[in-house]
Amino acid sequence: MSQTGRIMPRGSEQPLSEAYDTALLDLDGVVYAGGAAIAHAVDALAEARDGGMRLAYVTNNALRTPDAVAEHLTELGVPAGPTDVITSAQAVARLVSDQLPQGSKVLLIGGEGLRVALTERGLVPVESADDEPVAVVQGYGGPDITWSRFAEASYAVARGLPWFASNVDLTIPSGRGIAPGNGAAVEVVRIATGADPQVAGKPLPPMHRETVLRTGAERPLVVGDRLDTDIEGAFNGGVDSLLVLTGVTDGAQLLAARPEHRPTFVDADLRGLLTGQPEVTEAGGGFACGGWTASIADGEFALDGDGEAMDGLRALCAAAWSRAGDGVCELDAAKVLARLGL
Repeated sequence: MSQTGRIMPRGSEQPLSEAYDTALLDLDGVVYAGGAAIAHAVDALAEARDGGMRLAYVTNNALRTPDAVAEHLTELGVPAGPTDVITSAQAVARLVSDQLPQGSKVLLIGGEGLRVALTERGLVPVESADDEPVAVVQGYGGPDITWSRFAEASYAVARGLPWFASNVDLTIPSGRGIAPGNGAAVEVVRIATGADPQVAGKPLPPMHRETVLRTGAERPLVVGDRLDTDIEGAFNGGVDSLLVLTGVTDGAQLLAARPEHRPTFVDADLRGLLTGQPEVTEAGGGFACGGWTASIADGEFALDGDGEAMDGLRALCAAAWSRAGDGVCELDAAKVLARLGL
């Protein structure tokens, strides 16, 4: 089934770790949250890696360097080297360097990860709009970034300088909940200037290009927790995806997903890499998966049967997506999701 025509999650007789050669894993909300490993992530990744699957970590967070990310992963029990990490800082640095000559001064609004990526591309980060930059590059600067940095960016952008953003994720998961992401900071500058940045990160092509160049993946599987970055990025890149429910996306958002936000596979967490995926089949006006059958009647979801919660969710996805077609299913799913404990 083509990606544009997806009306249900797909099944797989093989474990996903065997069906795909490389997992392109998001980090925040997938492998860890707030710096701590998400339940089952360490063991699942170890088993997938031991089985021959390459693991690459693809993050829109431009704050930390690949070395720092790899060190953190290794400390969590997920051995990784800097070459296993691809960041939106690297993607935006390549985007900028493709348009500006080496040695160009660029106003840096962000953290060390962005600084290192720009320097590696032969660009010269500066701190002030008065340092004669020829472009502005903005990435997530951490929770302690000051308002004056957004003002500095606004001064430079208002002068007509090209403006680049590593990513525009409005939120980022943390150990205490959902916090503002780089997209929220970008909106501050956008409101002040009326300008729009060139964006590199997921779900846009520069990030997919960076990932392919650095991993050489032939049968990649994008693994993420966000519909609007991870899953849409896979859609734009024409590759398959696995959504895990350990981050920002919940069941209701998944059922209401637009076509470009509908993942190939759905599972509770990274243990989904180690198993096949059950088929969803049409059944008497509804859709069956495992012990569940989902349908829509009189403008309401109906869910019959019992079994694994994820199977029920997969059946509900098929009911919702098939009804919505190229649109969005707006039916209230609270009751059926509550029955699944989701």
